[in-house]
Amino acid sequence: MAEIVSTTPKIGMEVHVELATRSKMFSRSANIAHPDNWDASPNSLCDPVVLALPGALPVMNREAIEMSMMVGMALGGSVSSFSKWDRKNYFYPDLPKGYQISQYDLPLCIGGSLEIPSGMGGTVVVGITRAHLEEDTGKTGHELPGGEEYEGSLVDYNRAGVPLLEIVTEPDLSCAEDAVTFGKELRNLCRFLGVTEGVMQRGHMRFEPNINVIIKLDDGREAATPIAEIKNLNSFRAVHGAIDYEVRRQVEAWKEDGVEMGAGMKSTMGWDDQKETTFLQRSKEDAHDYRYFPEPDLIPVSVDEEWKSRVAERIPELPIQLRCRYQDEHGLPEKDARAIVDERDLCMYFESCMAVMPGAASGAEIAKWLLNAGSRVANERSVDIQDLGITPLQLAGIIQLRASDSIGSSAANELFELLCDADDTADAVAESAGLLQVNDPGALSGWVEEAIQAQPEAAGDFAGGKDAAIGRLVGHVMKASGGQADAAAVRRCLEDKLRS
Repeated sequence: MAEIVSTTPKIGMEVHVELATRSKMFSRSANIAHPDNWDASPNSLCDPVVLALPGALPVMNREAIEMSMMVGMALGGSVSSFSKWDRKNYFYPDLPKGYQISQYDLPLCIGGSLEIPSGMGGTVVVGITRAHLEEDTGKTGHELPGGEEYEGSLVDYNRAGVPLLEIVTEPDLSCAEDAVTFGKELRNLCRFLGVTEGVMQRGHMRFEPNINVIIKLDDGREAATPIAEIKNLNSFRAVHGAIDYEVRRQVEAWKEDGVEMGAGMKSTMGWDDQKETTFLQRSKEDAHDYRYFPEPDLIPVSVDEEWKSRVAERIPELPIQLRCRYQDEHGLPEKDARAIVDERDLCMYFESCMAVMPGAASGAEIAKWLLNAGSRVANERSVDIQDLGITPLQLAGIIQLRASDSIGSSAANELFELLCDADDTADAVAESAGLLQVNDPGALSGWVEEAIQAQPEAAGDFAGGKDAAIGRLVGHVMKASGGQADAAAVRRCLEDKLRS
């Protein structure tokens, strides 16, 4: 029997993005994906259209269409001048109508790509096949409020009818790490566009990897395992774990049965977070199984050039553009630029800080403070950096105090933490806390004379050329001054007295 020489996973992604419009896709009912409605009680965001009551007719949400257009444009794809709605027929308890309004053969957005850094070095360009708009289903659960187990199924229709943008990629990914990177980059792009809040725990983005493995054999032949689609992954940890496990499972399955990809061989898998294994849900339906046909109650979507131009003007500076600008114009290292841009809210806070402290050099200094002192304090307080409480003006005040040598590095870090809980200016808090450095020549001279008298051996060693000896003298001055003396100024004063 031929031996395996190498295995190469082929991974495509289907990403479902809940759009944060105020109302649902085809009704005026409030949208649970919008922050105003996150805490809505079960089944409180429903109306006759959502519940598919007799006589209820859908009406398109224009904002959801424009949000989808923005995503398509930002990914470098084209917006179709003509797209239509289709009924995708299947039965499930949380699908009130017994069908889903979706787009089949004429989607709203076509093509595009997203370039990501690869864990194997270099970059990977992930092609976008299409992005089509549809409505989400409801949610089925098996727990009562408070977490108590329930024997039956509980259906919450709050999510039913939420605008859902499905982004489908080409199978251009070849490892779990890159699939996670793609997911994070796409989430960030959508959040910068303002089309979704992207809170994974709330299901705002759900990932469905389509995976198979190309097995190269020592006889020169290649075998391709059947494709498996893993459904509804709502964490990056789950995406990574599910892909890694499924790749191993497919290779082991091929070794046992030799089954290769072919007609009717696709399967739909679930992911067990506790066991960290995939499991078979059903054989994958093909398009004809859903009996697609045009939605008779909705007119097609016709997009002219003027509408496209208006939507294009809404697209802000995107993450990849921001990273390049921060590196080129503000001198941020690539790692720092990526860390700032990887979280939309932190990036917006960074922009606010730069607005009150203009200048190319200030950007790198601001980033350093946010990613060092900010990260440390945020970790200690279990909050995000931008939510610590320190204002852009207060941070600018710290940077200015350091630039003028009015405060030492240790005191500046202490001041940063104090300002997280204070409304006063950096100058006022530094003064009240006794953090300002003393640069007065008279005071410094007195402390230096005292140090020389107290440490005659160190003074003699330094005067004789042993530079390390000055540390003992500086330490004495800092202790005598309660840490308020400017260490650099102290050193200069010692050098003048002992080597003049």
